[in-house]
Amino acid sequence: MKLHGTMTVKNNKLNIGGIVVNELAKEFGTPLYVFDEADFIERAHLFLDNFVSERFDTTVYYAGKTFSNLYIFGLIKELGLALDVVSEGELFTAIKAGVNPESIILHGNNKLQRELEMALDYKISRIVIDHPTEYQLLSKLCQERQQTIKVLLRINPGIEADTHAFIKTSTEDSKFGMNTADQATYTLLNEIAQDPYIDLVGIHCHIGSQVLNKKFFFEEAEIVLDFVHQIREEHNISLPEINLGGGFGVYYTSEDQPFNLETFLPTYIEIIEKKIEEYNLEIKNIAIEPGRALINDSGSLIYKIGAVKYPYRGNPYIFVDGGMSDNIRPALYGAKYEAALPNRINDEPEAVFKVAGKLCESGDVLIEEAKLPMPDQNDLLIIPAAGAYTFSMSSNYNRLPKPAVVFVNDGQAKLAVKREDYNDLIRNDLPYTESE
Repeated sequence: MKLHGTMTVKNNKLNIGGIVVNELAKEFGTPLYVFDEADFIERAHLFLDNFVSERFDTTVYYAGKTFSNLYIFGLIKELGLALDVVSEGELFTAIKAGVNPESIILHGNNKLQRELEMALDYKISRIVIDHPTEYQLLSKLCQERQQTIKVLLRINPGIEADTHAFIKTSTEDSKFGMNTADQATYTLLNEIAQDPYIDLVGIHCHIGSQVLNKKFFFEEAEIVLDFVHQIREEHNISLPEINLGGGFGVYYTSEDQPFNLETFLPTYIEIIEKKIEEYNLEIKNIAIEPGRALINDSGSLIYKIGAVKYPYRGNPYIFVDGGMSDNIRPALYGAKYEAALPNRINDEPEAVFKVAGKLCESGDVLIEEAKLPMPDQNDLLIIPAAGAYTFSMSSNYNRLPKPAVVFVNDGQAKLAVKREDYNDLIRNDLPYTESE
């Protein structure tokens, strides 16, 4: 297993943030989400310090959908990251965490009227328009309120990034954005530009997630800037802001070879600057949304092993006390992870195991093949690089309470989300009553 962030090994035991994993499990129970705060802070500074230009301002957005709660939103506020949200729940959490509305942008392909109204109530910075119907609704709301709002239009340039089909977002049949080959895109741009209540300040584009080849991002930047130039020349519309999205790939297993962000980001800026200079564009701000590249490496899942089971055929199972309810990605995407026994991290692997959860589903398998020492009952199992799209996609399937979330830093552990109890499972339920 690759060590991430502040992970260290001492006396055959894994430490994160200066704390032995066994002690975290003992204090907070399992399953448990553990986040390495120092690693996240360092990663945030990597983007903030390297995605900079002397020609234009830059913005780095944290993607709320990757992992959201009051604690992480408070931390991104302190670090100076902006925030993109995709629902009223994320927006509500952000406001309650004290995030400045002027640093919030609202995404989504089907924003509800109440979500648009909430965004207008809080006076957030920008809304990304996805399609004509959404624009018409937003325009109507703004006119009724006599309120203006800055917007970007999400475009889809048809770039086929090399990633899982479920997380490609810029194909010609994508549910996101307006395709640049479609005349309706240009009609909509002109309509928005003439709207007295809608301030069209730029465009947004996102090609997909977990993209491991940096050439796709360079291609995206050039195509988007070509489009901005075209809109200026053919439609006399200036678009001073560009949000290039993100999707930078991360390490899950040895099959993943992510590129070096510290060298990529300055090169990315150079390519953008060169294209802006070529077209003499008046660009005021370029934004990116690193997504999982900001948070994934910082998070780990800790489980307790209940049993080893030997099926009639195939590899033996390791059963853990969580499963697809706290990490749906393997079942949903076929996502792969590494694993280790943190209470005897240096023990030599003895066999290949299939790591499965306790949920009543054949598909509740977290790892298909994990080379591990022979585990004992009540050993711990850690799945690292699991910070993105795990807690945020968790559920109460099989009526399992959601695990706690802990942040660790310099020997201190802070509880960020309490473990659910049985009362949490029924707090919104109403009992059966006989009809009168």
